[in-house]
Amino acid sequence: MTITYHRSALKSLIFSIVLAFSSLSSFAQEIPTDAGAVSAGKQLFDTNCKTCHRVDQRLIGPPLAGVEERAPSVQWIIDFVRNSSAVIASGDEYANNLFNQYNKVQMTAFSSFKSEDVLNILAYVKSEAEKPKEATPTDGPQTPGQPTSGAPEYLDLILIGMVVILALLVVILLFLISAIKRFLDTRELTEEQKEIVHSPITFGTITRSRGFIFIVAFVVAALGFKAVINALFSVGVQKGYAPEQPIAFSHKIHAGQYEIDCQYCHTGASKGKNATIPSVNICMNCHNQIKTGTLTGDAEIGKIIRAYEQNKPIEWVRVHNLPDLAYFNHSQHVAVGNVDCETCHGPIREMDVVRQHSLLTMGWCIDCHRTTQVNAQGNAYYDKLLEVHEGSGKKGMTVEDIGGLECAKCHY
Repeated sequence: MTITYHRSALKSLIFSIVLAFSSLSSFAQEIPTDAGAVSAGKQLFDTNCKTCHRVDQRLIGPPLAGVEERAPSVQWIIDFVRNSSAVIASGDEYANNLFNQYNKVQMTAFSSFKSEDVLNILAYVKSEAEKPKEATPTDGPQTPGQPTSGAPEYLDLILIGMVVILALLVVILLFLISAIKRFLDTRELTEEQKEIVHSPITFGTITRSRGFIFIVAFVVAALGFKAVINALFSVGVQKGYAPEQPIAFSHKIHAGQYEIDCQYCHTGASKGKNATIPSVNICMNCHNQIKTGTLTGDAEIGKIIRAYEQNKPIEWVRVHNLPDLAYFNHSQHVAVGNVDCETCHGPIREMDVVRQHSLLTMGWCIDCHRTTQVNAQGNAYYDKLLEVHEGSGKKGMTVEDIGGLECAKCHY
């Protein structure tokens, strides 16, 4: 009897401890509402989830608005995100119904996610779902205007100025000739002299005159000089370069229509010097299920699948090239400077075939560094520098002001 009582008391104690632990765990897993969590969740959502999910509409997976109310628990969501196949294999009824409802598409396992990461994503989704839905017009990405030639625009101005000066000289000469004729008419001239003064101006006399020959030679030389300068400034400039790729990959479909975040495929953009070209495995995260297509054609998707099955890399052709003497770091611009991809790469979401949109010349980069404002607010690293800069009476701190034009910044 005593043993039975002790066993019952022990079970009650264990149950109480488990219940208390569950309560604490449930409390710890409440979806945060602070701005920091929402911001971190947005970044995670855009990079990892946006490929298959939207907040308020169905895509490859279900809409995520209200998922915390539909799912059995927040902990269930965390477990499913980290390893959906394990939850489905366990016989979980809700997971299997979801799996069957969405054509048995296996969700990618995000085993590296911490519970905090999933909660931040839920915080962002909940924040977006609670926003009032308003139809607001959206403008395309704002990109700086691109000159049509590699040569500086001031050369065109110089050429125009020289032509204007030449035209003024011709007008002045005509006035002088007219004045000289009027002056000579007041003099007593022989018939031969009068004939010379009032000789008719014909096409033949104009084309044989030294002045006309000089003007023609000047114009030809100026245009030739301009052509040579344009050719020299275009050396190494590949604006508009759009090579044929081994697979007809459309950014318009992936980045535009399906709004796949650039960094989902170009994983190195925020981490290192190179943005990196996506591997076949990244392609197969989606195309493991999507094996046909109406826009790109089954043959193109078939090339991806064959490359995956044969364990061969896709030999993509590089579009944006910089000379070896120039150093460019993607993470410095993307992660630190918060520069949008469209700033350099143009309206990538509208391109079926990727082309080089910008000049990517030294002058183009320098112009950007001279005009781009540094967002130093909330960054303790810049506090003292910003104080000194504002104390000097200057408005706005550009990349140039923090050493962005130093030679060693971009050249080894």
